[in-house]
Amino acid sequence: MQALAHLNRVLPGLQPLLKYRAADWPHDLRAGLSVAAVAIPIAIAYAQLAGFSPSTGLYASILPMVVYAFAGTSRQLIIGPDAATCAMLAAVIAPLAAGNSGLYLTYGIALTLLTGAFCLAASFLRLGGLADFLAKPIIIGLLNGVSLTILIGQVGKVLGSKPEATRFFKQLLEIPHLVLTAHWPTVVLSICCAAVMFFMPRYTKRVPASLATMIIAGLAAFLFGLDKHGVALIGPVAGGLPDLEWPELHVDVVGEIAASAAGLALVLFTSGMLTARSFAERNGYDIDVDREFAAFGLANIVSALSQGFAVTGADSRTAVSDSNGGRTQLVSIIAALTISLLLLVGTASLAWLPIPALGVVLMFASWSLLDFQVFRRYHQIERSALVLGVITMLGVLAFGAIKAIMLAVGLALLMFIRRVARPDCEELVNIPGRSGLYNHKLFPNAAIIDGLLLLRFCGPLVFFNANHFRAEVHRAIARQPAPVERVVLDMIAMTDVDITGIDTLERLDAELAAKNVTLILAGRQIEFEQWLITTKHPDESLQQRAFPTMRQAIRHWRVREDLDVAAAETDGSADETDAAAAAAGGQDNPPTPASASVNAPRAPGPAAG
Repeated sequence: MQALAHLNRVLPGLQPLLKYRAADWPHDLRAGLSVAAVAIPIAIAYAQLAGFSPSTGLYASILPMVVYAFAGTSRQLIIGPDAATCAMLAAVIAPLAAGNSGLYLTYGIALTLLTGAFCLAASFLRLGGLADFLAKPIIIGLLNGVSLTILIGQVGKVLGSKPEATRFFKQLLEIPHLVLTAHWPTVVLSICCAAVMFFMPRYTKRVPASLATMIIAGLAAFLFGLDKHGVALIGPVAGGLPDLEWPELHVDVVGEIAASAAGLALVLFTSGMLTARSFAERNGYDIDVDREFAAFGLANIVSALSQGFAVTGADSRTAVSDSNGGRTQLVSIIAALTISLLLLVGTASLAWLPIPALGVVLMFASWSLLDFQVFRRYHQIERSALVLGVITMLGVLAFGAIKAIMLAVGLALLMFIRRVARPDCEELVNIPGRSGLYNHKLFPNAAIIDGLLLLRFCGPLVFFNANHFRAEVHRAIARQPAPVERVVLDMIAMTDVDITGIDTLERLDAELAAKNVTLILAGRQIEFEQWLITTKHPDESLQQRAFPTMRQAIRHWRVREDLDVAAAETDGSADETDAAAAAAGGQDNPPTPASASVNAPRAPGPAAG
């Protein structure tokens, strides 16, 4: 039983397959065949994008899908080649291989194997949270940059021209020359393929547009002999299933690609998780992030061992599976078996596929990944997200995906540090008809109680923001229209206070006392006492002015003010009585002082603790 439990932990997809329901079979069969129909042309096109043979793309679509079916925790996710990962592979390998095709494949397999190893290591160390470092703006910027790179990179293929530039901006400048030197039979074929890709989904979605385009283009090439008219074909495709073999890894090769493999592992995992999480949420279940890291690692390792390249969660194929009623990971196994059957008996037909048709499929696939509308939304809501996304996109276009990601992650960390180092110090007010306290910036017309200032520092009070905190309190006091007598500091948002923070509170207390301003602390009373003990702070005066909640701190202020006013009025009445008595010749029974009327400012209504 223990062995079975351990096996289920290692292969979480095994148990659902062992308990497979016969009622799911028709749905999974239809979805599996549909996924294969989409995956075959996409795998061939992406293989060409990455610089590999068509058979290599098909190899990367077989065993990885089977392994993920057993090792993954997502019921819908389809593993396979992806535009972003293929573009990154080409960008990393091409300079290293220097035109040597054999060396190119060696580097590709080594990079994929090392990427899988990094994923496994991350899973063992429970580093699934690392994927969160690639914030959505970074992913959007990456996909936009990669998509634009792919789009421009296909211009030469669909025009039948021979481009020379390899970088995006130089490729843009080269487009007029490519148009002038276009091969018009290729252009006509590309236009026809683009028409099929554009109109096919509008009439029927039963047949994938990419598959229909490939079939039509292949038939046209075969029937009309387009190769004799100068149209480029992919040529013979190796048949049969791949051999499983361990690649030769040299120390110098590993050293050259290690950093790129780590970056690729993070990118492909994050991209795959966005797809996996979205479909898991749609279907009402959760996925295990750390186990997914292991599943992605195993999928990439078996891809390398079977002469494939890096794979990740494929959003288009996952969507096809879900839309066709796919219910379990048997969909992946059926799709893998279908692709295997093609490699065994149908590779001869693949030789007639025109390269311009592949270029058109890639252009449409890339176009579907572009999302500039989200930049407009970022501009309206959060400018920092817009900056992060645009910089990532431009970085991909200028100097490649890996460097762009490193730049974007570094920039995101700097933004985070700045946010923590310079938290907002909110002035709080009470709103009539609403319970609790609110940021004064949100309600600028709200009345401020004279003499009382309520503040909330939105972050930990530690060494790198302590001076900022103290300056913010003084600035808030200076902004008040009337003299401030009490400052109540809401400490709920202060998740931590170090020794510098304690010393800063003591210094601030002394500075305010010199101005006849009393500092009161509210919230985290127990934590504050522990912080004083931990930092071995001898001064207990602040501790005596610490309250569990804002409500209690404000109530204490109100009571003290009422008592002070009452005492002052009592003293005044006594003085007047004494004077009257003296004037009357020292009568023994002065009138009893009247009860004091309280005119002190009242605290706001119920406050949130």
